[in-house]
Amino acid sequence: MELIRVVVTGLGALTPIGNNVAESWENAVNGVSGAGPITHFDASLFKTKFACEVKGFDPAQHFDRKKSRTLDLYAMYALVAANEAIADAKLDDEDVNKNRVGVIFAAGIGGLHTFEEEAGYYAMHKENGPKYNPFFIPKMIADIAAGHISIEHGFRGPNFATVSACASSNNALVDAFNCIRLGMAEAIVAGGAEAAVFPAGVGGFNSMKALSTRNDDPAGASRPFSGSRDGFVIGEGAAALVLEELEHAKARGAHIYCEVAGAGLSADAYHITATHPEGLGAVLVMENALQSAEMKPEDIDYINMHGTSTPVGDIGEVKAIKKVFGDHAYKMNLSSTKSMTGHLLGAAGALEAIFSVKSLTDGIVPPTINHVEGDNDPELDYDLNYTFNKAQKREINAVLSNTFGFGGHNAAVILKKYKG
Repeated sequence: MELIRVVVTGLGALTPIGNNVAESWENAVNGVSGAGPITHFDASLFKTKFACEVKGFDPAQHFDRKKSRTLDLYAMYALVAANEAIADAKLDDEDVNKNRVGVIFAAGIGGLHTFEEEAGYYAMHKENGPKYNPFFIPKMIADIAAGHISIEHGFRGPNFATVSACASSNNALVDAFNCIRLGMAEAIVAGGAEAAVFPAGVGGFNSMKALSTRNDDPAGASRPFSGSRDGFVIGEGAAALVLEELEHAKARGAHIYCEVAGAGLSADAYHITATHPEGLGAVLVMENALQSAEMKPEDIDYINMHGTSTPVGDIGEVKAIKKVFGDHAYKMNLSSTKSMTGHLLGAAGALEAIFSVKSLTDGIVPPTINHVEGDNDPELDYDLNYTFNKAQKREINAVLSNTFGFGGHNAAVILKKYKG
């Protein structure tokens, strides 16, 4: 069968460096760090005392008191980002058949804050028997953001969540892409949300020695590909994209940002948390994405890397890129926008897809910040263009965006300029 072409018609974001797409993109291009001391709780006794939090978010500006009681913070973030993307795409117009509009929205963890609160309440009062909030389960579960988005907008197409740790929202984009090109929906709101900057999230990652402990320099802590990197910086927020059938978008006069060219999935089959040291799963996912897009390695101009700033992960991804792209690897731009946003876990892939879309439309590669000359890792070559510290302008026709998650889950998407 002939597969349907898929385009991007809407964008929405709520991030540590901006409360909408425009602000987030401007700060990404300008190399602004979203890291700072944790404000969601008292982190004074934690090994890591900083994070990339969303700034100035007031639920009362978006939800009435009754609605707020039913939502974990991660679902609030999801609704805000999705609403921006839906408005941007004009997907609520009367001429849109909502039976053919779906929502695939990811979370790596889901309502962690709600779970922590309820567990703590039970621990304090367990002698009197269990007394749980009736909204405990529907606030906590990872699929509920997708449900809330569909309920608010009346979208009755495919509706579910994808959960694959830090690859979750890229998986949502892959599933949305496949559903549309197979004719299962005409448009899908896809993305991810996460709000894990709470004691269980920070403490759990600290116990794994996964987080940076550069408490004296939060803004400089996320430093992918630098020799002194010591772990990732946990972030929070949400990002959403509207994916749509090309002909459906054209028929209703929607603005088309770019085309979704292809997508890849793979597994490391190696370790529950560590990526493969030779990047075998990363090699496979990029090869699969290129094959899906019917593109050659030399067709890619920029890779938005997973680039978490962990010692092992960065090395494996660089090795994989060199293996897949060969000599062309030295002609591309590479960057990790996590150096600015921190790691949004289940929301990371969708946000980085938005930055990839904007790089296509604006001809700008956002930087990898925090690299100091000479701060090199002996296991990394510095003959690749990591776009250190300053954004670079160039003609960009196609972008590949990588995500890798605990459990060995890998997902990649390829976006290209829409040329009719």
